[in-house]
Amino acid sequence: MGGYDLNETQHLWEWREKIANLYYEVRSSPDVVAAWRLWCDTRSTLFRDHPQSPIELADRKTFEGPTTFSYDPSLRLTVKLVPVTPERITVATGVDGDLSMHAFSRTTGLEARLGGELTLYWIEGYGGGVFLPFVDATSGTETYGGGRYLLDTIKGADLGVVRPDGALILDFNFSYFPSCAYSSRYVCPLAPSGNRLKGAVRAGERLPVSKR
Repeated sequence: MGGYDLNETQHLWEWREKIANLYYEVRSSPDVVAAWRLWCDTRSTLFRDHPQSPIELADRKTFEGPTTFSYDPSLRLTVKLVPVTPERITVATGVDGDLSMHAFSRTTGLEARLGGELTLYWIEGYGGGVFLPFVDATSGTETYGGGRYLLDTIKGADLGVVRPDGALILDFNFSYFPSCAYSSRYVCPLAPSGNRLKGAVRAGERLPVSKR
């Protein structure tokens, strides 16, 4: 009979739970740098040891974990959100079919530091979720050429909602590569053209530095 592999489904469920719990710890911690270290350490462990790791099985024993820039407090930024025309985008994601999302707000407060603003998207479908991908001046040289994600709340990557005063904290030290940066098994939605920052975001996940 056909159907989904039960063990694989259970492993994915567990992966999602661990990521959701990790981001809950990040949001709850009064020590931002300690929370970032926990984020780095937990992701390294999951990437090495978990069955749902995007790292190819043959490479996991020698994989030391995602490489990151040092924590930079100046890239923990507070922004305000302004509404935008709800432009709808559909992205093909391989065997998962098409992913539809629409723009629902744009930041104000990043231009001076990063040379641009970013649009936040709402992923449509059952439940939905916030999605914030971006490309910056490091993309393709110091970081993955397809850009990075900062928020993907459907998969648990949630740094916190807008505060009562209308402010939102975007901590770019928690930027990370999509799974397709590690394996051709994945087809990931990448940053739309409007989410390209002129400045260099040297925070979060980066490409490994050669040791030679």
